[in-house]
Amino acid sequence: MAVVSVLLPLPLPEAFDYVVPPELTLGLGDVVEVPLGQNLRIGVVWAVKPDSDGSNLKPVKSRFDSPAFSPALRQFIDFAARYLVTPPGQVLAMVLRQPEALGPGPFERLAVATSLRPEKLNEARARVLAYAQEPIPRAALAKVAGVGSGIVTALLKLGALEEIERPVDLPFDPPDPHLPARPLSEMQADAAHLIAKAVRAGGFSPFLLDGVTGSGKTEVYLEAVAQALIARPDEQVLVLLPEIALTQAIVARFEQRFGATPAQWHSDIGAAQKRRTWREVAAGRARIVIGARSALFLPFAKLSMILVDEEHDSSFKQDDGLRYHARDMAVARAKFEQATIVLGSATPSMETRLNAEAGRYQRLLLSSRYGVALLPEVSLIDLKEYPPERDQWLSPVLVQAMAETLKAHEQILLFLNRRGYAPVVLCRKCGHRMKAPDTESWLVEHKYSNRLVCHLTGFSMRKPDACPTCGAADGLVSVGPGVERIAAEATERFPGARIEIFSSDTAHNPQAVRELVGRMERGEIDVLIGTQIVAKGHNFPNLTLVGVVDADLGLKGGDPRAGERTYQMLSQVAGRAGRADRPGRALIQTHYPDNEALQALVMGDRDAFIEAESLGRAAVGAPPFGRMAALHIMAQTDEAADAAAQAASDALFPADGVEVWGPAPPPLAMIRGWRRRRFLIQSSKEVDLSAFMAAWRRGFRVPGSVRVSIDMDPYSFL
Repeated sequence: MAVVSVLLPLPLPEAFDYVVPPELTLGLGDVVEVPLGQNLRIGVVWAVKPDSDGSNLKPVKSRFDSPAFSPALRQFIDFAARYLVTPPGQVLAMVLRQPEALGPGPFERLAVATSLRPEKLNEARARVLAYAQEPIPRAALAKVAGVGSGIVTALLKLGALEEIERPVDLPFDPPDPHLPARPLSEMQADAAHLIAKAVRAGGFSPFLLDGVTGSGKTEVYLEAVAQALIARPDEQVLVLLPEIALTQAIVARFEQRFGATPAQWHSDIGAAQKRRTWREVAAGRARIVIGARSALFLPFAKLSMILVDEEHDSSFKQDDGLRYHARDMAVARAKFEQATIVLGSATPSMETRLNAEAGRYQRLLLSSRYGVALLPEVSLIDLKEYPPERDQWLSPVLVQAMAETLKAHEQILLFLNRRGYAPVVLCRKCGHRMKAPDTESWLVEHKYSNRLVCHLTGFSMRKPDACPTCGAADGLVSVGPGVERIAAEATERFPGARIEIFSSDTAHNPQAVRELVGRMERGEIDVLIGTQIVAKGHNFPNLTLVGVVDADLGLKGGDPRAGERTYQMLSQVAGRAGRADRPGRALIQTHYPDNEALQALVMGDRDAFIEAESLGRAAVGAPPFGRMAALHIMAQTDEAADAAAQAASDALFPADGVEVWGPAPPPLAMIRGWRRRRFLIQSSKEVDLSAFMAAWRRGFRVPGSVRVSIDMDPYSFL
């Protein structure tokens, strides 16, 4: 009797066994429907046991016609589960996110003209038949022909029209890699050739594409993909982007180069488009896929190349649900798929640099900007020496530079990574700070809407007229600047300038992003004030001045990557200036001009900063010279959180090379009413930290009302 183990997309510790009924033939990776309790569940055959006793087992209900999951995908799921210390079913749930794509349909019924012509062919009927030379929905046919539905029905009865059924999810148009490309520099052409050569050879080949801002990394991607598609016409390419806002610009570049729109996968596309993408990826017909981090879990049939753009970006880290870093998991998936992977960045992460220096990745260098463009000149403004005026936030030095730039009819970008008008609202009389209910997060004032918003939970309220604690009228004051406050100051100083804000509040979907970026590219904006969304992937030819309002913001807190992140962010935003034939400059406001990251930006000496940063991290064993993990405990009361934390402490066991700190409340000790406790764990690189965390977690139990999660390689320390 044949028995199969079926992995279900649920947080269960193992696969369940089912007997295979005689009418079914099942193999590894087949997608099936099986009973679980009183319900039917979708799962994947994870093991086949041909000669087993299945007498006490429930039978498999059915098999879907969807292609079987490849060995590489199943191995990747098992690896990710072990590494992330999570049940494999939770990883499988990331793959099986579109169950409606497994079966046939949906279908649409279309009308199309036949060769038969009715005896009474009046003008209306002739018009209908003319429009029906190609299949068209019945309702649409009547509308475009300007007739009633009865005429269409009559022609169907007479046989002059026939109805056909067609799947709604049509295949994507195939890309044409032979279309003309933009001319490449010698460095670009060499890099693209080496990547394509690796694809042709097959096998796991990791690359670091290390190119300064404006060096044309996207053109290298396009040429490498073109050569790869020519060499391997039936295989697939995945392009991972850190921000949804970047997707449309990259899609447009790929569409222009290959004459076909790539498949997309991100949270801003609808369920129907996701169903189509999932189905075409699984069938191997979606040749190029562009998406956010979760696109990594699509069931590719023949994946030969992965491109990770802006690989250093912290947006690749998923901090809730399945906690994973898409860059690291992309490298793992490429290894199982025996594929080429390219990690591209102007400011590579220390993890990626270390792998390149150790020879595990091949480094491809683009050391200069494309064409005549030059890197911008970077200068620091010491706010202790040149402070802004009272209740203002722009130094006189930056204001003067803005005036000169506007006089030259050039564009300005002001960068501040804070949304809203002010990050804190407090009462000047009693000191009360406005916070979100059941959360330690401060409410951010949004002046234009007169609301206070929690960017952590989404809570929103109208700004009260009086302090809710002491009742002082007009006692609430705004503390610190956000982008709205900088926009107000810029408008006051330059009343004739066209000023806009670029943040997730003003550009909340891809269409809004496209429109705003288009206005900037066409020169319809003089001063653009933005958060981190503006620092990535945008090319504004007339932008010559970048002003960083608060360079110190990212240096605060206990994040071991704070210096690296600050350098990367400021380098990226400064790199928006001078990307065409006009020289650019960046002015950075700071209270700490001697900071190593800021000095490296001014000197243009990235390697010196990385060396100093590496020495500091290596001395304390911080990543990438050691490994880190976090164990999070959440409960509805402090007593329950403390009791669960004590149970976890009691289960700890000694392990060489492992240090555990905690439990302690993190900076945000309460979110949405959940009390939080956290352990931080650090180990040497030689320790299998995932195995340690798994063994520790098995050693203690908590009530069902308490949530426990493990975060391998944490990026957020709030």
